[in-house]
Amino acid sequence: MMTDNEKKFIKSIFSGDSSGHDYYYTIRVYKLATKIAKQENADIKTVQLAALLHDVDDIKLSSDTYAAKKNAVDFMTINKIDGKRIEAVCKIIDEVSFAGTDSVVPDTIEGKCVQDADRLDAIGAIGIARTFAYGGSRGRKIYDPEIKSKIKMNKDEYQKNKNSTSINHFYEKLLLLKDMMNTTEGRKLAEHRQVVMLEFLNEFMIEWEGKM
Repeated sequence: MMTDNEKKFIKSIFSGDSSGHDYYYTIRVYKLATKIAKQENADIKTVQLAALLHDVDDIKLSSDTYAAKKNAVDFMTINKIDGKRIEAVCKIIDEVSFAGTDSVVPDTIEGKCVQDADRLDAIGAIGIARTFAYGGSRGRKIYDPEIKSKIKMNKDEYQKNKNSTSINHFYEKLLLLKDMMNTTEGRKLAEHRQVVMLEFLNEFMIEWEGKM
């Protein structure tokens, strides 16, 4: 269970966020990662720390601390986490993010648990809500049939793809995540969330075309 100290720290980092990377997002990833770790017999403490801290230095939200992972390292150092575990957590943080065709599979089962949890929160009903929250925060259109989805982008292309739409994001990233899950539990949970997204997209297009 997340401690009061951990909750306070996460709130201090994400208190003003409205892009979908907020305090409750971290709580959800933490819970999912813990659930998966128990099924996979992973080191729970390492998984929980990595899930807690995986976005506190995200380049989109904290570009000045990103390279050195300052927020994450400072938190672990202050809380007397041993050096070996700090190193393991930092490595997981480096591996978690989606990077298009440059995405990596974590070396450890702990990293795989955290990556699956992070990706699971990006899909399903929560993922749909987050997509439009993030798109709105970045001034993206909901949908424009003249702007085509770009498939199989590498990391650089994905990060520079600023002219996309929120609907395109499903095809450029979210619908790909189910088949990128690492763990048995992650794959099981992703199946239902995939169906939720596909049903939403089908209904969206029916309504977009004025058929219903």
